[in-house]
Amino acid sequence: MNSPFYRFCSFITTALIQTGQRKLGLLLVLLAIVGADVKAQFYDVRTFGAAGDSTTDNTGFIQKAIDSCSRAGGTVYIPKGTFLTGTLILKSNVTLHLAAGATLLGQPNASFYPYQNSGIRFYGEDWAKQALIFCKNQQNVTIEGTGTIDGQGGKFVTNTLKKPDRYRNRPYLLWFAGCENVTVVGVSLRNSAFWMQHYLGCRNVRIDGIHIWNHSNKNNDMMDIDGCSQVTISNVIGDSDDDGITIKSTSPLVSEHITITNCVLSSHCSAIKFGTESVGGFRNISISNCVIKRSAQQQTIYGKPGGISGLAMEIVDGGVMEHITVNNLVIDGAEVPLFVRLGNRARKHIETADAPPIGKLRNVNISNVVASGAGMTGCAISGIPGATIDNITLRNIQIEFAGGGVTADMSRKIDELVDSYPEATMFGNLPAYGFFIRHVTGLNMSGIRIACVKADQRPVMYLTDTRSFSVEDIDVDPATKTLAVVAGSEQGTITAKAHQFRLPDFLKKDAKSVNVKALLK
Repeated sequence: MNSPFYRFCSFITTALIQTGQRKLGLLLVLLAIVGADVKAQFYDVRTFGAAGDSTTDNTGFIQKAIDSCSRAGGTVYIPKGTFLTGTLILKSNVTLHLAAGATLLGQPNASFYPYQNSGIRFYGEDWAKQALIFCKNQQNVTIEGTGTIDGQGGKFVTNTLKKPDRYRNRPYLLWFAGCENVTVVGVSLRNSAFWMQHYLGCRNVRIDGIHIWNHSNKNNDMMDIDGCSQVTISNVIGDSDDDGITIKSTSPLVSEHITITNCVLSSHCSAIKFGTESVGGFRNISISNCVIKRSAQQQTIYGKPGGISGLAMEIVDGGVMEHITVNNLVIDGAEVPLFVRLGNRARKHIETADAPPIGKLRNVNISNVVASGAGMTGCAISGIPGATIDNITLRNIQIEFAGGGVTADMSRKIDELVDSYPEATMFGNLPAYGFFIRHVTGLNMSGIRIACVKADQRPVMYLTDTRSFSVEDIDVDPATKTLAVVAGSEQGTITAKAHQFRLPDFLKKDAKSVNVKALLK
């Protein structure tokens, strides 16, 4: 502390003490210390040369402010204005604060985004190497405020569909890798060239009250939580072309101990998604009190205007998905409100890794879901031959489908597609307009209400290779002739309300089904 203000206060204090005014002198010393400390912790980027005129390249100026702030810790302040910048490296104990009316505007050229190494081997490391804000192996980092970070993602043109070349040189907006105590609150995030946010192998992450708009390029995910632990996501309002809040595992790191709550989400693909990458897997995750609505952007790059799926739970590259609860969802417009898939794509996360074994999907509880505007596809809960989904419960589920299915759909052969990319529409129109359930052990469904806008000739449910199941208190469209078709299944009970069905028409089961009972109440 050797500022002119401090030296002046020290001089006055000495004089005051010499004249007997010790208390006033000590007060001035305290003011000097506080003033110097505040100054040390607050770094306005303008004092380092930055200009919010939307044309000056501020990369070096803002980075200098971050570097200076990181020595003692504090806040880097972005005032009102438009500050053009390339890659910024965020460091420990730094809070990046965007004031109201402030915009960090990404440079519209890949040359401003040098390649970064995350330090974690993950699927995508050979081509996902750039970000507007990058943070690696740091602690206590925050992005906050009511300002905006805009990546100008539409300026990054892709001239090939070839993989992986089509992914190259499109930076994330935010990329945190191997960090601890990460906070992103309040800010608006817009127009990434790739995924909006990638949190890779981080611990203690809080994302709260942010606003997201991501409809400017391919692969415009809203956020990707990847191999992270102890994560809270709340009060997010977001609209994306690609997947919304996405839980991934692109490395052997497990995504675990995560809560998602009080969010309003829109996506042309899957609004809340587990996967597709699942190498380490997912466990101990709670999702609650979220609204999934139609996107405000009708033009799509991928997907459907109303979304492909509301909730998609997919594990296809090994790993384990277990101890997951989903409660209180409202879904409007998604073609398939609920989709659960265990497959065996078995994609390696790096070339030298062993091929992952078939994963496991078990102990999942989905409750209190109200969905409207669904298409005619139907919902699928499907494992693969020799690998079942185990112990899944659906309770108090109300869905309105488009209807319009025909009898021929009941006899369609639904290919297993064991190694295919998982998507809620991957099987086409299903043999049931409500739920198609295959390769499941330990299914409990209760309080299910299914309706159709148009009459549908398919049954409400189609169960095949399903064991130890209980389907209770089903309330369906009055025009439905058959509640359930059961094939090759055993040890199950299905009950429905007596006024809706005649017993002979209620359940159709084949000769391979053993100990399957139908009850009318």
